[in-house]
Amino acid sequence: MGPHAPDTVRRRLASWPTLTKWRGLNGAFASLAFKQAIRLAVRAVPRARRRKSAKAVTGVVLVKLLATCATDSLRDVRDRAILMVAFASGGRRRSEIARLRREQLTVEPPIEVPDRPSLPLPRHPSRPHQNHIGEQDDVVYLTGRPVEALNAWLAAAKIDKGSVFRGIGRWGTVSRRALDPQSINAILKQRAEMAGLEREDFSAHGLRSGYLTEAANRGIPLPKAMEQSRHRSVQQASSYYNSATRRTGRATRLLQ
Repeated sequence: MGPHAPDTVRRRLASWPTLTKWRGLNGAFASLAFKQAIRLAVRAVPRARRRKSAKAVTGVVLVKLLATCATDSLRDVRDRAILMVAFASGGRRRSEIARLRREQLTVEPPIEVPDRPSLPLPRHPSRPHQNHIGEQDDVVYLTGRPVEALNAWLAAAKIDKGSVFRGIGRWGTVSRRALDPQSINAILKQRAEMAGLEREDFSAHGLRSGYLTEAANRGIPLPKAMEQSRHRSVQQASSYYNSATRRTGRATRLLQ
C-alpha cells in the first residue's frame, strides 16, 4: 500500500499528546525535535502529487450539474447558486464559499451593454487565503446569471445578514449556521451523481480547476483569468492552460 499520507500520520499522532497528558506523563510529542523529525520524514518520502479533483468541472460539466437543480425547491435554488457563484467567481475554494457572508456582498453600478439590458454587478469580496493575509483588495466580481441565482437564493431563504449558504432541515427549515466546507464538497458530488456522472471523479476543487480550464478553452488570456481566480502562482494556474491547449496546439500537428 505504500507509506501513509502526511496528513494521515499527523492526524494519528495528534491523539498521543492528549493520551500522554491524561496519564500524567511528559511526552516528547510537542517538542521541536519531534516536529522537525516529522517534517524531515515527510520530505524524505517521495509522493506523486495528485489533483484534488480527478476531473475539472468545465462548462459542459457545469451545465449537467445545473440541470439537476431545475426546480424551485430550496435545495435546488441553494445548490444552483452555490455552483454558479463558485464557478463564476473564478473557482472559489469550498472554504471561501462556506464562509461567505451577506455583509461581504456589495452592489456596483450596472454594466451598460449595447443592445442588451444592463447587468447588475455585486462586488463579491473573497477573504484572502491563509498564505496571503493582509491583502484587503482581494475581490472578485459577479454578473449575469450567477447574480440572478444568488439573489434568488437570498430571497427564497430570506437571508439579509449573516452566512449566505446554509443548511436546510428535513422540513425545509433554513439553518442560521453556515454550511461547512465539507458540505460544499458533498453537494457537488451528489449533483454529479444525479447528473449521471461518476461521483468519485469530482470534488469542489474541480470548480477551481474547471474555471481556468474553461477560460483556456475560450481563449481568455491567463492574466485576465487569474484576476478572477485570484491565483498568485503563474506556474500553478498555467498548468490548467497547458492541459487544455496541448491537444489542440500546433506542436501536436507537425505531421499531418
